[in-house]
Amino acid sequence: MALDAIRETTLKAYCRVDELSAEEEELFSALYNAAVGYMVQAGVREPPEYTPRRAQFDLCVNYLVLDSWDRRDVSFMGTSAAENPSFRRLLNQLKLTEPDVSNLDTSGSGEDEAE
Repeated sequence: MALDAIRETTLKAYCRVDELSAEEEELFSALYNAAVGYMVQAGVREPPEYTPRRAQFDLCVNYLVLDSWDRRDVSFMGTSAAENPSFRRLLNQLKLTEPDVSNLDTSGSGEDEAE
């Protein structure tokens, strides 16, 4: 869940954030970690390598970070905001296509124990 330099650059570009103070850098990193945690708890594991699925995962994380970054204030003025439908579609697609791990051997032996 570490925010590497390349991922941080693309995330900041998505959020249209240029320079941050040291405190803001820590907050930005915490928001990223919280967003990745949200996705994992929602049933979507972080893909290990860059694939189209990873691009979708990253877009969902970007949305969550930007939403949290923009809503740092305690009060919210104006009409109530609705969730971005593009985010919801991506999250639903990722959840529905999450590889099934229930049939995988997690014992580490690589042998069928039913023999």
